Amino acid sequence: MTILWLILVTAEIYKLKIDSPITPPVAEYITQGIERANSHNAKLVIITIDTPGGLDESMRNINKAILASKIPVVAYVYPSGARAASAGAFIAMACHILAMAPGTSIGACHPVAIGTQMDSVMVKKTANDAAAYLKSLAEIRGRNTKWAEEAVFEAKSSSSEEAKALRVADLIVKTEDELLDSLTGRLVKIDKERVCTLSLEKPYKIHEVRMGFREKLLTILSNPNIAYILLVLGFYGLLFELSNPGSIFPGVAGVICIILAFYALQTLPVNYAGLALMFVSIAFFILEIFIQPSGILATGGVISFILGSLLLFKGGHMFRVSKTLVLSAALLTALFFFWVVRAGIKTFFLRPKTGSEGLIGEKGIAKTKIDRKGGTCFVHGELWNARSETPIEAGEEVKIIKVEGLTIWVEKCENS
Repeated sequence: MTILWLILVTAEIYKLKIDSPITPPVAEYITQGIERANSHNAKLVIITIDTPGGLDESMRNINKAILASKIPVVAYVYPSGARAASAGAFIAMACHILAMAPGTSIGACHPVAIGTQMDSVMVKKTANDAAAYLKSLAEIRGRNTKWAEEAVFEAKSSSSEEAKALRVADLIVKTEDELLDSLTGRLVKIDKERVCTLSLEKPYKIHEVRMGFREKLLTILSNPNIAYILLVLGFYGLLFELSNPGSIFPGVAGVICIILAFYALQTLPVNYAGLALMFVSIAFFILEIFIQPSGILATGGVISFILGSLLLFKGGHMFRVSKTLVLSAALLTALFFFWVVRAGIKTFFLRPKTGSEGLIGEKGIAKTKIDRKGGTCFVHGELWNARSETPIEAGEEVKIIKVEGLTIWVEKCENS
């Protein structure tokens, strides 16, 4: 049975925005926005889209909210030059109405492996699953199912004009006002039993729902470059604290950065082999600090650090760490540990300043006659029992050549 709804002139419209890769924080923001619009009996939700794609799970969470919505949800690929690629295309296809601005595109929905390598069988299974899902969304909204399959299997992407001609997009409009004018009087199928007639004549009230501080912070942390920087800073803080116990601040800052980095990692497609290599590099660096520096462990650490950084994230260019950032971090790490190793090697060749080894080579004054039987001499403000292979008279300057317990062996200085 079909029920007709009339949306009044004073319609309340909720506006949401996707302008970054689709991650858990973005999914939380969109789903909460749709739920809020439904709870406030709004008449329409508009989602402006400009995204290169994102995570499958986050995309499906958004689509569940769209499909469960009791009010129409409009996807608007905007502004000109924007795209609804990959996961963004799935979201656009799930919406009740799909509008595009001139000069925009949609498609390229072939799934990409994230975190692990997929063999040919797994690639085929994943592609079939994605194609079936996109095709089902197209069927629900009365759109071109053949295009949906091609968007997955052939990574097909279409311009706004082509999408409109192929019955993928419903409207091509330049501005938001033009979009709202075009929607007035339009019949929208909510589900099998409900159809609404949009009447959006001015004045209407638009609620632009922005991300809260929490969502913005989590979105920033979900940037792979930010996550990588936090991870590196956390490692540096812990390394500095271990090499200089009691510094406190580096250790505290390092722990905070590590915790934030771990949150970011759970929202990103992590390659655990890359993460393991980074932990191995840190282990090498720590061993280099506590073992006599030789440079071998530090070199292995730098190599593991670079490889781990390059392999840390997978899943397309939007989840890759900038190579410039990786090389800069690796260079700084290499320079730091080169300095540590150089200082350690330099210290290794320094003559001891304390203990029995520190006495060898020191000079003193014979207080009594010194020979093989014994005698005394004055060194470092202390009176020592001394012996000498050759007789030394009292008052002559002597140099220590050997230490045996509490007795020192001396020889007469050449210039004495």
